[in-house]
Amino acid sequence: MFRLLNLELQKLLLNRVSKVLIFISFILPFFIILLSSLKINVFGFFTLELGELGVFNFPIIWHLTTFFAAQFKFFFAIVVVSMIGNEYSNKTLKQNLIDGLSKKEFILSKFYTIVFFSLVSTILIGLISLCIGLYYSSYNEPSIILMETSFLLGYFAKLVGFFSLCLFFGMLVKRSAFALAFLFILFILEWIIFGLITWKFDLKLAEKIQNFFPLKSMHKLIDQPFQRIAMSKFPDNSELAYDYALHWYEIAIVLGWTALFIFLSYTLLKKRDL
Repeated sequence: MFRLLNLELQKLLLNRVSKVLIFISFILPFFIILLSSLKINVFGFFTLELGELGVFNFPIIWHLTTFFAAQFKFFFAIVVVSMIGNEYSNKTLKQNLIDGLSKKEFILSKFYTIVFFSLVSTILIGLISLCIGLYYSSYNEPSIILMETSFLLGYFAKLVGFFSLCLFFGMLVKRSAFALAFLFILFILEWIIFGLITWKFDLKLAEKIQNFFPLKSMHKLIDQPFQRIAMSKFPDNSELAYDYALHWYEIAIVLGWTALFIFLSYTLLKKRDL
C-alpha cells in the first residue's frame, strides 16, 4: 500500500498544477477561522460577531465546520480527474504497466491517494474545529466536546465517495474537463429522475429514493446547519425541526457507491485496450 501511495504522491508533487491545487485544497479550510472572527457592522448601530452568537459552541461546531469545509472539495476533485487525464495524455499509464505495475495496483494507487488526502483533510478540519470551539464555546466538558464528532466520519466518507466518483468519471472519459462536466450532468440527471418519480407517484417516495442517488447520498451525510442554528435560537418553533443527525445507513450507502465506483474504474481499465 505504502509503495503505491508513494508512487502516486511523487507523480502529483512533480506536477506544478497539482501542487498548487493541493495547496489550495488544504489552505481554504482555514478560512473557517476567519469566518469565526468575522465582525459585521449592522447599519452603524452595532457590531455583530459570529463567534459571540454561540454558533461555534460544542457540539454544533463539528456540524458547522464539516459542512463548510466540504464545499471546498471541488479543488481536489480537479486533482483527481487530472491524475487520470495526465496518465493518458503523458502515456505514463502504459509505461507503468510495462514497468510491472498491474492494472489493479494502478487503480489502488489512485484510491490510496484519495483516502490519504481525505484523511489529512479530516484531521485538519478536526483540529481547526477543536481550536475554534475551545476558544469560543461556553462548554468545556469532555463529554460535550466529543459529542457529534461523528460528523468528522461523515466528512471523511463524503470526500472518499465524491473523489471515487471523480476517479470513475476520469477513467470513463480520459479527459479532466469532460469528467468534471459529467458531475454536472449527473447532478441534473438525479433531479430529473426525482421530478419524474414525484410526478408519477408522490413526493415522500421520491425523497426516499433520492437519498440513494450518488450525489444526494453524499450530500445527506452532512445536512445544512443553518436550520439547526435557527432551532437553537427559537426552540419553541416546531416548524424548524429536522433530522440533521448522521446515521449509519447513510454512511453505508456512500461506502457502497464508493466500492462500486472503484470496481467500475478497475473494470474499465481491465477491458480497455491501451
